[in-house]
Amino acid sequence: MPLRLFHSSGDLMADRRFEFARDLQLKGDLPAAADLIEQAIELAPNFTSAWFTLGEIRAQLGERDKAIAAFRKSRESDPDDKHGAHLHLIRLGDEQLSEMPKAYVQALFDQYAPRFEHVLVNDLDYRAPSLIFKAVVAARVAAKKPALFKRAIDLGCGTGLAAAAFAKQVDHFVGIDLSPGMIKQARATGLYAELEVADMIEGLRGKDDGCANLVVAADAFVYLSDLAPVLSEAARVLASGGVLAFTLETHDGSGIVLGEGLRYAHSAEYARAAIAMVGLKLLTLEPASPRTENNEPVSGLVVVAEKT
Repeated sequence: MPLRLFHSSGDLMADRRFEFARDLQLKGDLPAAADLIEQAIELAPNFTSAWFTLGEIRAQLGERDKAIAAFRKSRESDPDDKHGAHLHLIRLGDEQLSEMPKAYVQALFDQYAPRFEHVLVNDLDYRAPSLIFKAVVAARVAAKKPALFKRAIDLGCGTGLAAAAFAKQVDHFVGIDLSPGMIKQARATGLYAELEVADMIEGLRGKDDGCANLVVAADAFVYLSDLAPVLSEAARVLASGGVLAFTLETHDGSGIVLGEGLRYAHSAEYARAAIAMVGLKLLTLEPASPRTENNEPVSGLVVVAEKT
């Protein structure tokens, strides 16, 4: 579950047993952890965090059916699914690939907001903004056009790392993020003229046709399965000659998969087709790792397209 995301059961004894169970889970004593979690659930049958953690433990033990049952109970007790049980059910093959619960994404990034930059930059060697910046500049140089933009929209803006990368190239930056915690961090940078708490598609839908010269999404589309809606809206808000640039995580197969890190990976073939479908001209589609994970580079793509 997202770091420190915990919803109390309202029963002190159940909460304590849950805490002991989490310690055992982290130490690798999974059978004992499962036993304690089940004791907590007996005391508090609608204990969402306990059901979710039991699902994790059962999955770690290879007990697929029991894991599915626990994740279903987690979501039943919290229909908004802040823990992201739906994603685990997809990974277990119990449900079809579909979009992430918005409440899960919001909770995840509200939790991470205060230490987001430190974790990404120092621990994960995060480089998506610099990859996008270099790709956009290279594409503009190749087209003999200036890499300067009057108005830009930063999708999934986070704490403002993409805006920092483009600070000298953009006159007016608009940031959109689903997490109020992230928006608070972004506001503190002073890099944005406008900031909005919204998901990426909703945020774009509120913008006028042709209002932007640049749309960027650094490590943001990994939280979307179907890219068609967001790409369609991005194409609509771009002015003629405007640029869309983003990173993806990718895989060797075709289409879309939900990876072990609970982020979507899109194939290069899928990305190419999705860009063509919305009528944009593909300028760049290159392999590029946006971050490391478990000391290994994450396979990714950097994509730049233009509205002609």
